Amino acid sequence: MGKYDFDKVIDRHGSGALKVDALDEFFGRGDLQGLWVADMDFAVSPRIQEALVTRMSHPIYGYGAVQHSYWQSIIDWLWHRHGWAVSREEMTYIPGVVKGIAYAVNFFTRPEDKIVIQPPVYHPFKMVIEGNGRSVINNPLIYHDGVYEMDLAGLEQIFATERPAMMILCNPHNPIGIQWDEDTLRQVASLAYRYGVKVVSDEIHGDLVLYGKPHYPFASVSDEAAAVAITLGAPSKTFNIAGLVSSWVIVKNPALREPFFSWLAANEFDSPTFIATIATEAAYRHGEDWLDECLRYIEGSIEETEEIVATTLPGMKFIRPQASFLAWLDCRGLGLDHDELQDLFINRAHLALNDGAMFGAEGAGFMRLNLGSPRSVIRSAMEALAKSISTLQISK
Repeated sequence: MGKYDFDKVIDRHGSGALKVDALDEFFGRGDLQGLWVADMDFAVSPRIQEALVTRMSHPIYGYGAVQHSYWQSIIDWLWHRHGWAVSREEMTYIPGVVKGIAYAVNFFTRPEDKIVIQPPVYHPFKMVIEGNGRSVINNPLIYHDGVYEMDLAGLEQIFATERPAMMILCNPHNPIGIQWDEDTLRQVASLAYRYGVKVVSDEIHGDLVLYGKPHYPFASVSDEAAAVAITLGAPSKTFNIAGLVSSWVIVKNPALREPFFSWLAANEFDSPTFIATIATEAAYRHGEDWLDECLRYIEGSIEETEEIVATTLPGMKFIRPQASFLAWLDCRGLGLDHDELQDLFINRAHLALNDGAMFGAEGAGFMRLNLGSPRSVIRSAMEALAKSISTLQISK
């Protein structure tokens, strides 16, 4: 038993939590076990809660001054945790990583410009691109025998023939949980630099690498990467504080950074609330022991769930993530079409997972499972799924 109790089941109903209080809206029924949207069901580090409670006990909630210690906490964290040296001038605040991607798309590209993504991938990438009048160019990942890799030859062909203005990289990759290795990232950087493609790197899951594997910030792998990279990150997934909306953007290349940061400042997109800065600093300065224990707990949950899938869920394969608390389930062996698969999870097993098809056509037949819950909750969900699959097979 560790210092923190990740086995404790906390009822989130009535708290306004998207994960449970919006089930009717997103799934058509409210009696589901929520294993979808990417936040965790664990109490945050007490140091974060204490910092917020202390500040909120003051009765005036006026404009907040951003303290130097806030910026330094991010700088210190990135160096200590990932060996990435970043200066104050190279970073600024953004109110969420998806918003940061949208800002970069709007500032660095023009309507009808082409932007590359690598499906199956986090679905807001496509939504942001198309919603802002740009065109999506897909460079699908290669999947073979339970393993995904980048199609670098295909990426070079796209760069050479389609001449995209930008690529949105997911590092680590969501929903699959791949922490891209340095060599792969260097090759992406080399191609992007050669063809003049800016790379927006979403690294929101970068602190959640598992089994001792390092996270490689894209901008850190080479001078070419630093020249083309706009890096986005946050403490939100790491410390389960997504609702406080605290994120950051780092741009090493001054030719990209200075006009972009000036535009952000002119529109006040770079102005954090005092809640965001207080929670971020508390997390980065005092939350590491909580995070380390949380990661070990998640690893145990991954291993247990992997065993359950292998032994009790025929027709399904569990793809072990290298980062994050999200797992990718290959359900194609069940022989169900899209609607039948949704019916199995939602109406038979009463489980709310993310439909793999939302991450692109390459995700059809897959489901994304959120393992950021107490193990008793995960076991209950897997038991319900196993029972439903058994009933399904009997009925056939």
